[in-house]
Amino acid sequence: MPAPAPALSPTSTAVPGSASAASPPRRHIAPLDGLRGLAVLGVLLFHAGRFSGGFLGVDLFFVLSGFLITGLLLKETARDGRVDLVAFWGRRARRLFPALAVALAGTLLLVWAFGSPALLRFGLDDTPWVLGNLANWHFIADQVGYWDSADTRVFSHLWSIAVEEQFYLVWPPVLWLLARGRRPRGPRAVGVRVAVVAAAGAAASLALMIAFTGPVDTTRVYEGTDTRAFSLLLGALMATGPASRLVARLGARAASWAALVLACGIVTYWLLADGQNSPSLFRGGLFLHALAAALLIGCLAHTPDSPVGRVVGSAPLRWFGAISYSLYLWHWPVYVLLSEERLGTAGWDRTAIIVAVSVAAATLSKYLVEDPVRFRARWAHGRSGALALLTALAALAALWAVIPEPRSGAGSVDITRLAACAPELTHGDKW
Repeated sequence: MPAPAPALSPTSTAVPGSASAASPPRRHIAPLDGLRGLAVLGVLLFHAGRFSGGFLGVDLFFVLSGFLITGLLLKETARDGRVDLVAFWGRRARRLFPALAVALAGTLLLVWAFGSPALLRFGLDDTPWVLGNLANWHFIADQVGYWDSADTRVFSHLWSIAVEEQFYLVWPPVLWLLARGRRPRGPRAVGVRVAVVAAAGAAASLALMIAFTGPVDTTRVYEGTDTRAFSLLLGALMATGPASRLVARLGARAASWAALVLACGIVTYWLLADGQNSPSLFRGGLFLHALAAALLIGCLAHTPDSPVGRVVGSAPLRWFGAISYSLYLWHWPVYVLLSEERLGTAGWDRTAIIVAVSVAAATLSKYLVEDPVRFRARWAHGRSGALALLTALAALAALWAVIPEPRSGAGSVDITRLAACAPELTHGDKW
């Protein structure tokens, strides 16, 4: 359930440099922020039950993350001849962990105060896995169906954050290895190697998805890191020199038309897709969607002033893109806690309320937590930053430990009452 990144995960949207260490810095590309805004809006409407294809926003987050992260790593390799892995992971921690920590703590306290015993029990059970960036595998192991059981877990959407975090852990060392060797390798050679590995990895990931797709529940292939890696890797492929040079050969006019065709195709697919009820998604559909998204990103990076670029890069979409990470973190707990029963309303009225509350929470997180730590907190760097990270983890662990777990019987199903109601349920309209 969205990304990055979901879930989604935000990164700088400066176009990656891939030509040489002497290349001038590229300017900020507004349409990429807008794409992130579109992705998170799709996810919000999907979870509100208003847009069946909005879950594909997670894939767009994945592709964007792969593109931006790989571009930054390739630019660092071209400039310095290496990848500073410790510095990279430090930047990721400063960017992602503060908002995640606040969202986890705030959600646990809210569920403790206002949620059901079952919701609290599941929240406490899931928290260690979220902190360990293994939530997706935890949900798979517990057979938590993505399409039909997610409303019982306030952290079920964080599976996509786990996928991206695992990518951030594995992919930079791969680039580090590809940039090393007995003979010096220039940026062009490194880019070719990265492109080959990304393409091969994406193909292998697609093969795994097709092989592991079951006839009943697709949660395993939808949330598995191995079966979703192709989205991130296709984005990474588009950030390499060979891919960017192919787009450049099209010329601005052709790239502009290609962006229009790709955008129309993606929008159409979002309108037609229906999750679990679209088996073709898991037999190549998600891969083709990710490929189209990667090509669209490449075209928009090359021609940001094209008609599609101007629409996608509009101020409202860029604003949603700027708060997309916190919006993704907060929206699902808000949706679960502000149920129809609690609000006393349904339909679009409830949707408007929960979206407004989610946006408010995300805005506060963006300007009170994310930006101060990311841009102004000197203590968040180096040893003091590592100490702050450990302190925050200890505080979360302490909060998790002191919140009392509901009694095992609370919120459980009364089998005797269920048996007594069995004849009525059997003949009822909803059975």
